[in-house]
Amino acid sequence: MSPSGPLVVLCVNSGSSSLKTALFEVDGTTERALARVAHPVESREYTAALDAALASFDKQQLPLPGAAGHRVVHGGPRHADPALVDDDVLSDLRALVPFAPLHLPAAIAGIDAIRARWDIPQVACFDTAFHRHMPELAQRLPLPDSLWDVGVRRYGFHGLSYEYVVGAVGAGELGRGIIAHLGNGASMVAVRDGRSVDTTMGFTPAGGLVMSTRSGDLDPGVPVYLLREQGYDADRLEQLVDHEAGLTALSGGTSDMRALVEHRDQSSRAAFAIDAFCYHARQHVGALAATLGGLDTLVFTGGIGEKAASIRADICRGLEHLGVVLDGAANDAHADVISAPGAGCVVRVVRTDEDVVIARHSAALVRG
Repeated sequence: MSPSGPLVVLCVNSGSSSLKTALFEVDGTTERALARVAHPVESREYTAALDAALASFDKQQLPLPGAAGHRVVHGGPRHADPALVDDDVLSDLRALVPFAPLHLPAAIAGIDAIRARWDIPQVACFDTAFHRHMPELAQRLPLPDSLWDVGVRRYGFHGLSYEYVVGAVGAGELGRGIIAHLGNGASMVAVRDGRSVDTTMGFTPAGGLVMSTRSGDLDPGVPVYLLREQGYDADRLEQLVDHEAGLTALSGGTSDMRALVEHRDQSSRAAFAIDAFCYHARQHVGALAATLGGLDTLVFTGGIGEKAASIRADICRGLEHLGVVLDGAANDAHADVISAPGAGCVVRVVRTDEDVVIARHSAALVRG
């Protein structure tokens, strides 16, 4: 591989219950996907899932990677940019596991598995990096300095997705923009000049919006009460807010938005869960618009944001005072622009692609 020639990058996106891999050829400023594979992961068997993905690439006789890039959910206070993985970076990631115990062990396992297989450069692409330059007013929690000093602050997540959307739409076109990444995990970001101004997730990916199995924001008195009066410990509390809350709790059993929409008319619990999801999403749009001083663009992305027209419509209903008026036919067709002609706020649907961002950063760092 010459410095100016194509570079094959393996993108590894490790989640709490899934592993997505992609092989990209990066030539200059162009990224071309050669293959993509997604696997559910049980019992943290990330190495076995990665082996299966790589075996599928081998069967297609695809070229071996010259570099690997990893989505790393949390970069802590030290990492505001993608980083070449060396022993120091890997040590940092291990120390950050308590900040994101659902996600970081998977990312570390992926890095270790690639190290064991090939001697190629690896790049950590942090989901928090997009937000690391938010104003201190948005990052700081109302807690003592001693906690800020050990990294307790608002970080924000879904940064790779937001970076892709800003690049796809253009910072100038977004203007005062809100991007809603709605999937199993859900968050929003307010952007000005293409940069994060504030976001809904905070110290961990469990805060902010109501999500599939995560609670979103809670009165801090709730966990104190559960610990003191209901016999909870830290592990039981984590299980509750990460796996047993959100849509799962409100619906009485399912976190699948498709199933909830399908049964909305027959099940009052399904209808209530959807109403709560959309209600809290509207609240956060309003709060972020206040931070921006107005709203020029609202973007929906992520699995729910891209595919669930009825959810988009429900979230937007009641945001007319911000200029949000949908074109029903365009929304139902999942068009790129779904706002009504002449509306004060342009509403868009953008299919996000974190892997493209990972491939782009990895190639730039390896060549640099």
